[in-house]
Amino acid sequence: MQCTFAANYRNMNHLIAPSLLASDFTRIGETATMLHNSEADWFHLDVMDGVFVPNISFGLPVISAMRPLSDKIFDVHLMIVQPERYIIDFKNAGADILTVHYEASTHLHRSLGAIREAGMQAGVALNPHTPVELLEDMLQDIDLVCLMGVNPGFGGQKFIETTYRKTEKLRNMIDRRDLPTRIEIDGGVKADNAAQLIAAGADVLVAGSFVFSSPDPANTIKQLKHIRG
Repeated sequence: MQCTFAANYRNMNHLIAPSLLASDFTRIGETATMLHNSEADWFHLDVMDGVFVPNISFGLPVISAMRPLSDKIFDVHLMIVQPERYIIDFKNAGADILTVHYEASTHLHRSLGAIREAGMQAGVALNPHTPVELLEDMLQDIDLVCLMGVNPGFGGQKFIETTYRKTEKLRNMIDRRDLPTRIEIDGGVKADNAAQLIAAGADVLVAGSFVFSSPDPANTIKQLKHIRG
């Protein structure tokens, strides 16, 4: 089964998905409520295992605990080895979109099929060094491509400028085939590069440090939401 909540995305404005990785974990319930009441479209939830990336974040129990606090889309980004082992677990925890890394998935096509069969949208993330052309033969099976604007594992890193060119290439690949696949940018997103990313073809902007280090995260989300490419 394939989810259909994004079917008419081309008629929508860009989406904002604040990353909970940069939030204060001692106030995660308050943060979830704030995001629910804000102009954020999705919750972006980074799961790290300390193996695929040099950091450990949160996992299934935290996502399950937050799920009752909002009916917004839970965009779960797995930065873990062998992500296929946990597809059903993350569905049960409340994920709406499940993204796995190209670099961590030995049988990517099989994993994408299993994610969709579980009733979630299927995403693929690419590290900064991974060419978008490697997805050419699978784009029809991908609902979301997450382009990393930094090396994965930690928030607050400097944005990698080649991400603009990768976004443009991927946008052309998608539009040439008239596919509904969305492009998400994760890492280093700020007000001063958001417009250029949208103009390059991004549909979804993930922002962590920029949102949660601001004195008014809800207003910062609003600022990002109303930027035009």
